[in-house]
Amino acid sequence: MQKLLAALAIMVASLALFEGCAPIPLPHYAAYKPRRVEELLVDSENLRQAGDDWERFWLLDTPSHLTPFRTNGALGP
Repeated sequence: MQKLLAALAIMVASLALFEGCAPIPLPHYAAYKPRRVEELLVDSENLRQAGDDWERFWLLDTPSHLTPFRTNGALGP
C-alpha cells in the first residue's frame, strides 16, 4: 500500500511539475512586435466577447423595466 501511494505521489508531482510540452514555461506572445500586437488584440477581443457573453447569460444587457412610478399593469395612461 505504501509503494502504491509513493508511486501515485511521484506521478502527481511529475505531472504538476512538467505540465505541458516543455519543462520550462514558454513565452505566451511572440517576440516580433507586429505579430505580438496582433496576438494582444486577438486576446483582448476574446476577453471583451467573454464579458458580453457573461452579461447576456445573466440578462444584464437588456433594458431595465423598473419605473419610479406605480403601475397596475393596465394598458391605459
